[in-house]
Amino acid sequence: MRVLAIDTALGACSAAVVDTASGAGHVASLPMERGHAEALMPEVKRVLDAAGGLAGVERVVVTVGPGSFTGLRVGLACARAIGLGADLPVVGVTTLSALAAPVLDGGDGATPVAAAIDARHGRVFFQAFAGDGRSLVSPRLIDAREAARALGEGPALVVGSGADLVIAAAQDPLIRKAHARHEAPEPVWVARLGAACDPADQPPRPLYLKAADAHPQQGGRIARR
Repeated sequence: MRVLAIDTALGACSAAVVDTASGAGHVASLPMERGHAEALMPEVKRVLDAAGGLAGVERVVVTVGPGSFTGLRVGLACARAIGLGADLPVVGVTTLSALAAPVLDGGDGATPVAAAIDARHGRVFFQAFAGDGRSLVSPRLIDAREAARALGEGPALVVGSGADLVIAAAQDPLIRKAHARHEAPEPVWVARLGAACDPADQPPRPLYLKAADAHPQQGGRIARR
């Protein structure tokens, strides 16, 4: 399946056109914490131009979180717009599953893998998987110590920007950091996960595990009549 993948949820702005059967594709990815709205469309255009346009693309896949509120909305809006304009199905995959996927693929099929994203103040966005990919702990926002307890006694591999927090809390030498990219999912894996799922089961809806940090101001409000 030929897939257009988009990720703006974490510390990168990424787009890719990937043939998931052959593994061939075109990838553009810029590390960034802010500015996804300005950077995304040029990245999408770059990979589509390299791939010969939307012809042959069968699906759009986008990361739905957890991650930056602004980044998520940018990626989702872009994916939905392309899907609507080109009459293509749009699928959402979580950042946690996308982070864990390459580690699971390169694993032994038995060692659990956890994805942990630093959510600040000692907390992490967390999900744990069995070595065969089954979800052991569903996506949640928890204290790093709770995440460590959820893993139990090792062995286990942890990936993501919150991996060090969980490993430090575990104090178990068998719970180790995976050798994988930590700041953002790999767009090729976003594409592969999206190609493998049913669009009806994974719609492009944001996965919010905590409330927004910003709130509307109340003091300057004009009373409604």
